[in-house]
Amino acid sequence: MPLEDTDTFSGTRVALLGRFGGMNQREAGNVLRSFGMVVSEPNPNAIDWVVVGADESPLAEADLIRGPIRDAAATGKIEILHETELWQRLGLVEIQTTHRQYYTPVMLAHLLGVSVRVIRRWHRRGLIKPVQTLHRLQYFDFQEVTTARRLARWIASGANPKVIEQSLVELVEVLPDIQRPLDQLSILVEGKQVLLRGGEGLVETGGQLRFDFDLADDESIYNESAEPTRWPELAQHDPPATLSMFSGNKSSPEALDPLIQQAFDAEDEGDFQVAIDYLHIAMGRDGPRSDWCFQLAELLYRVGDVTAARERYYMTIELDPDFVEARASLGNVLVETGQLELAVSAFRGALSLHDDYSDAHYHLARLLDRLDHDLEADHHWKRFLELAPDSPWADEARSRLATSTT
Repeated sequence: MPLEDTDTFSGTRVALLGRFGGMNQREAGNVLRSFGMVVSEPNPNAIDWVVVGADESPLAEADLIRGPIRDAAATGKIEILHETELWQRLGLVEIQTTHRQYYTPVMLAHLLGVSVRVIRRWHRRGLIKPVQTLHRLQYFDFQEVTTARRLARWIASGANPKVIEQSLVELVEVLPDIQRPLDQLSILVEGKQVLLRGGEGLVETGGQLRFDFDLADDESIYNESAEPTRWPELAQHDPPATLSMFSGNKSSPEALDPLIQQAFDAEDEGDFQVAIDYLHIAMGRDGPRSDWCFQLAELLYRVGDVTAARERYYMTIELDPDFVEARASLGNVLVETGQLELAVSAFRGALSLHDDYSDAHYHLARLLDRLDHDLEADHHWKRFLELAPDSPWADEARSRLATSTT
C-alpha cells in the first residue's frame, strides 16, 4: 500500500493513550513525527486526535477517553481514533503485525456452525459490528470473528441464548464509547445473570462493578475455563481491494420500526409465519423497501416457499440494483428451481457490481462446474481462493483446482 503524502498530516497534534499492539508508544510517536505530526499530552484544548492503543481492554479504554476528552470529541473539537484506524489513515497498514481477512455473514455462519440468521441477529443487536458495508453486504474482520466465536461458544456451553444475548446488549449500552465491547472480556454466568470480567472486577448488566473475590480460588465457575472448542486457524490477509475505497462503517444499531422489530422478535422465537405477516403489514402501510423485501425473501425461503422467495429477491433487486447479497441469494434460489442459466446471470450480476464478493465466486464456480464450463469455473475457483484462502470452503476449492491440473 503506498504511503500517504506526509504534508497531509503535518502539524496534526496527536495524543497516544494506552497500550499499543503493533509497537510501543515511543515507536508509534517516532512514526508520527516522521509525518510531521506533533505528539502531545492528552490536553483536549491542544490536540487534534486521540489515538487509543489496540491492546487496551474495553473497560480501560472507556476510562481513558472519559471526561474532557469525551466532551471535546462529542463537540467535534478532537477526533478519537483506534490504533488500527491510525495506521490505515496514514497508509501504513503494513506496520501492524496483523493483516486482516474479511468475512461475509454467510462465511462467518459456516465458520462458526450457526445459521446466517443468528449472525444477522448478533449484528442487529450490536454484538458484532461490520468493519465495512459495501452494496449492503457486511464484512467482519478478525476481531469480530473472535467475538462471534466467543458468543457461539458460550451458547454451545448450555447457556440460554436469550439470556446471554440480552444481557450482553445491556452491557454494550453500559459501555457506549468503546468500539469492541466484548473483546478481551471474560464471561461469568450465575444462574440467570451474566457478568463480564474486565480488569480486577465484574460488571453487571446495570453497570454495577463487583469485586471478583473468587478469581484466584475458583476458576472452574467461568465458562472461559472450559476446554476450548477447536476452531480452524484464521490466517491474516489484506482486505479486498474495493474496501480501501471506503471509510469505516461503525455506526451503532438504529432504532427499528415497531412492526419490523416485532417481525425480528417473531423470527428470533422461530415463528417465521408471524414474522412474515408483520413484514407484509409494514409494507402494506409504507410500501415495499429493499431491505424489508430481502428479509421477507429470507423468511419465505425458510418456510419452504421457494417460489415466493424468488419473487421477493427479484423485487429487492428491482428496488435496489446494487443489493449484491440479494443477487447472490437469488442465484442460489434459481439453482434450486432448476433455472441454471438465470442463476449464472444472477451471480455474474453480483460480481459485476462487486468483484471481491468471494461467496458469489464460490457459488458461481460450483454452478459452472455443474454446467461443464470448466475453464470459466477454474477462474472463479482461483479468484475465490485469492479472496478467501481461509474460508470454510477453501479446501473444496483447492481440491477442485487440483483435479483440473491432473
